[in-house]
Amino acid sequence: MVAGVTIAVGLSDDDVARRIAAGQTNDVPARAARSVAEIVAANVFTRINAILGVLFAIVLTTGSLINGLFGLLIVFNSVIGMVQEIRAKQTLDKLAIVGQAKPLVRRRSGTAELLPADVVLDDVIEIGPGDQIVVDGEVVEQTDLEVDESLLTGEADSIGKHVGAQVMSGSFVVAGAGAYRATRVGRDAYAAKLAEEASKFTLVKSELRSGIDAILKFITYLLIPAGLLIIYTQLFTTDVGWRASVLAMVGALVPMVPEGLVLMTSLAFAVGVIRLGRRQCLVQELPAIEGLARVDVVCADKTGTLTENGMRVAETVNLDGGLPAEQALAALAAADPRPNASIAAIAEAFPSAPEWTATATAPFKSATKWSGISYGGNGNWLIGAPDVLLDPASPAAARAERIGAQGLRVLLLGASDRPVDDPQAPGEVTPVALVVLEQKLRDDARATLDYFATQDVSVKVISGDNAVSVGAVAGKLGLVADAMDARQLPDDTAGLAAALETHTVFGRVRPDQKRAMVAALQGDGHTVAMTGDGVNDVLALKDADIGVAMGSGSPAARAVAQIVLLDNRFATLPYVVGEGRRVIGNIERVANLFLTKTVYSVLLALLVGLTGLGSVLFHTKPMLFPFQPIHVTIAAWFTIGIPSFILSLAPNNERAHPGFVRRVMTGALPAGLIVGAATFGSYLIAYHGIAATPAEQLQASTTALITLLVTAVWVLAVVARPYQWWRLILVACCGLAYVAIFAIPLAREKFLLDPSNVALTSVALGVGALGAAAIEGLWWAQGLLLGERPKLWRESAPATIAGR
Repeated sequence: MVAGVTIAVGLSDDDVARRIAAGQTNDVPARAARSVAEIVAANVFTRINAILGVLFAIVLTTGSLINGLFGLLIVFNSVIGMVQEIRAKQTLDKLAIVGQAKPLVRRRSGTAELLPADVVLDDVIEIGPGDQIVVDGEVVEQTDLEVDESLLTGEADSIGKHVGAQVMSGSFVVAGAGAYRATRVGRDAYAAKLAEEASKFTLVKSELRSGIDAILKFITYLLIPAGLLIIYTQLFTTDVGWRASVLAMVGALVPMVPEGLVLMTSLAFAVGVIRLGRRQCLVQELPAIEGLARVDVVCADKTGTLTENGMRVAETVNLDGGLPAEQALAALAAADPRPNASIAAIAEAFPSAPEWTATATAPFKSATKWSGISYGGNGNWLIGAPDVLLDPASPAAARAERIGAQGLRVLLLGASDRPVDDPQAPGEVTPVALVVLEQKLRDDARATLDYFATQDVSVKVISGDNAVSVGAVAGKLGLVADAMDARQLPDDTAGLAAALETHTVFGRVRPDQKRAMVAALQGDGHTVAMTGDGVNDVLALKDADIGVAMGSGSPAARAVAQIVLLDNRFATLPYVVGEGRRVIGNIERVANLFLTKTVYSVLLALLVGLTGLGSVLFHTKPMLFPFQPIHVTIAAWFTIGIPSFILSLAPNNERAHPGFVRRVMTGALPAGLIVGAATFGSYLIAYHGIAATPAEQLQASTTALITLLVTAVWVLAVVARPYQWWRLILVACCGLAYVAIFAIPLAREKFLLDPSNVALTSVALGVGALGAAAIEGLWWAQGLLLGERPKLWRESAPATIAGR
């Protein structure tokens, strides 16, 4: 800091203890939105569990325990949901501690990084470029301190802060350094709620979840009339006794409830969080996993993304031997309290700083691209971008351009004719030396870019560095090096969108331009992911569909991003894309199974109910529902339950497709109608009326069940496509499981099955085969309707990062 500044004294340990005892701590809400107790309650006391619980209690009154097996669904729904959400919570909480911004707190016992929750009222907190303001406070020290409050006020321009000025939590430092004293902490802080919303674990704003909600609403409209009709007809028209009527009624209602669909969706999301957590990827908003799978443009910075964060000075090119270049570089580097990677490299190369006294300072800003310090009689020194500080046509600027074309970073050391804090600074700049910095390309950057290329995801390199230098780095990584200087970009959105369409690499991009680029791409119909680690990336990260921050980046960048790569590896992104595709693709498969079951169950209830209603109106024979609860329970085991669990967690790298609801209903609705119609047809052939003996009724139910199983297993066979060896084995095992159930005498007895009537069993298999053929034809027709080529087998694809 500039000489003469008073240093604020921090709290003593006794002061801290008194404030903790008084509750004057930064007790912001915990990261996890729900406690373990709340997670348990939320998974146990659900609408679906309530419906199944009531039906289970009704079945128990009949004394038929075997028909109450569906009650186990309540246990499975609750336990699986609780275990996975608690595991996801634990994973997030552990990772959040690593990724959390840690303010530098000054106390009399020493200065140390603390968690935000450990800050107390009146603590003195030191800040520098990129630091987030974690509590409200009053500035007590400042050296050219500028704060960006855009996340709170929407004002894009940074605001200079003098001693005594107020700073608000949720803002961040863009330039200079200083310290502030905490005046409001915890829930009293201005932006405590905003900060919590920016970093908590959520399950909202998801196309997948909103689509499932829309489907469930549609199902509710079907359930109400079908349920009321079946209740009336089974209890009041069949005249077979209350016990048989109740079991038939429950057997009709249970399969209408898509009990596992929401569970499987939450399970797939939660497992995704755990899997990505193991790769040091913090998902701050859960739908980001799904969102990144839909991204078609990735905007990436060069430094820290395509190249390593660290730098080293490769050489210095003296341009004016009469000025002390090395002394000036050492002095500038030593005076910076929060050096960035470039200044840190210079400090390492020139460790012996002269004892010069600073009289004025100008911090580095992304908008100006230079910083400087005035040292009185020792001169006014600047360091920054050569093409900004010099006339581009000058020999020094041309030489810097030639060096930058090799993919190297070049900074200019210059001497100014006026103090750096002069309103007209930098004034006339005399070039003194070029500092050539070398950055190492990330080992995995090429493979990551190749992966996105194979997935038709465009990559735009957006950097504040020299355009030629950025283009050279991009060229080494296989990108089309059509670098464009952002100072030449048009201001209008249409022109900006056109430039983004024709160019891949942009240099000298200002923070406001990064934000405008994201908006232009979104306006052109693209889903945009933005990666970054610096303060200059924050606005663009916030506005992008998916913001991805590096774990070593600024706290401000990490706070607004939906995904934080704690290992700072750009190569982790393909794994996130893979997880999103797994979730979307697998839930679409699972939804097809559950909703097909709901559709055929509602259809059966309506057909049987209407037949029963006809018996009242037209005095025809009433009809008993074909299945008892145990029948629908075992039907769900191997056509939905077990296969849906396996399919929801399986690897899946297929491209995400838009229109989730349309796609699912296009398949499930007609498939459910075919299964329901085929089952009802078999039942009509085998049904002997209310006067049938118990053995005849059991044979009729078994006939209908066989048809149901044949067609439902074929639905599974279609949903499992495109085939891989394990999917074929899954379908085959599910079909063989039912063969085993019908083949084992004890199973037939316990599950109330009687396939002994060869004629009826043959009819059941024949009708089932016709239904399966109709479902197969439907699958081919659906592919043509959706404009996709149906694929029986998964095509072999080249090895990708996400698929390894």
